[in-house]
Amino acid sequence: MTARDGSVVAGSAGRSRGVTSAVVVGAGFAGLTAADALVAGGVDVTVLEARDRVGGRARGIQVSAEGWVDAGAAYLGDRHTALHALTAELDLKTTPTTMRGASRFALGTGESTRDGRFPPLNAVALGDLFDRLDELTAAVRPDAPWLTPGAAELDALTAASWAERHLTHPDARLFFPLFLGEMMAADPARVSILHVAFYLRSGGGLRYLNAFEGGAQQDRIDGGAHQVCERLAERLGARVRLGEPVRAVHQDEDGVTVRTASGEYRADVAVMAVPPLLADAVDYRPEPPTRRAGDRTARGCAVKVHLVYPAPVWRDHGLSGWSVNAEGPLLSTVDDSPAGAEVGVLTGFVTGGEAHRYAALDPARQRSSAVEQAARLFPMLPDPVAFHVTDWVNEAYSKGCYAALFGPGDWVRHGPTLTAPHLRVHWAGTETSTEFFGLLEGAIRSGRRVAAEVLARA
Repeated sequence: MTARDGSVVAGSAGRSRGVTSAVVVGAGFAGLTAADALVAGGVDVTVLEARDRVGGRARGIQVSAEGWVDAGAAYLGDRHTALHALTAELDLKTTPTTMRGASRFALGTGESTRDGRFPPLNAVALGDLFDRLDELTAAVRPDAPWLTPGAAELDALTAASWAERHLTHPDARLFFPLFLGEMMAADPARVSILHVAFYLRSGGGLRYLNAFEGGAQQDRIDGGAHQVCERLAERLGARVRLGEPVRAVHQDEDGVTVRTASGEYRADVAVMAVPPLLADAVDYRPEPPTRRAGDRTARGCAVKVHLVYPAPVWRDHGLSGWSVNAEGPLLSTVDDSPAGAEVGVLTGFVTGGEAHRYAALDPARQRSSAVEQAARLFPMLPDPVAFHVTDWVNEAYSKGCYAALFGPGDWVRHGPTLTAPHLRVHWAGTETSTEFFGLLEGAIRSGRRVAAEVLARA
């Protein structure tokens, strides 16, 4: 494969028949996994990435000489078999998420400390909330949520409207948006209740997704999840091109032409491994029969804040670093100190509607409001030695994180075509995976699925 200037941009292993060349758009987990599998299958591959780095919604921040934290996607559990296999293949290690000690809560009645992670709210009311969510989750078709019995009604209803109808106790109403923010980076007014139920079912269920030990948040990749993409990119070498935002994908009988600001790339097929809202911004000719997103598809509402301290001093006071808070900006915090505790890192999650409000503040106000809240929750904290904000809400080449939020009508309208190729264009990304949707595991599985589709083309 060659660019307009005639330079070679991919390997030349080739295939005797079928697909011999492919352009992969997006160098996140899905795109690089797909590219790696295609190269192994003998396909001549070019990966085009808009950013000046690989990783997509996984990004690392260095917080000490040897310590890194995850500014984006981070956690994995024992059911994330594809991710575990890939980290082992790339000689990366995992480290447990530290959750020893008591938790802090600020839920409208002052700050409190208690063992475990269950909030100091009415247990019967929260039990009823979880039972209702479990009932919805169990009824969802995980392979095809749009075929769930009553899907049209569930998909037309926002999570906020569902809560208004079914949650009567004020403690359940208080906790529900905090729960959705933690689990999905979702504002209840922007997501359908069918999407909530599917997301929980796809990820292994409410209790698995919410758990650290034995759950989906049990471990982190030592040194940061971004290393997976960096090592895949190293293996792909010159096939990966950074700073190449794709503007157009045009098809004809013989192949596809992928256009960027600096040139064009010709191949047999294209793999679009970008979120739905980004995919829809590309000029396709011919146009796909349906869009990747709807008018009510929303960005995942997440801003991630890292407060770096000389040491994880909260541990000396019997605290885990975990907190849940009714008011922002930090709706929850977790101890993300690197293995070896060179420094102490509290990661704050700003989600839902609060993420939009916080993202609109100037940097000085962002810092002061987060530092002041952390000091109220953990009075023993010194001044932080560093402070980092990662605004995924306004990230141009992600348009939200953890994943796109499917709004009212999205699953019924767009679900049946999420993975269907458009002639020579194939679709990847965690939003195309009905297994572990929104998670790193889902992204990897989508990359492998799309590579198998391409390799199977006649």
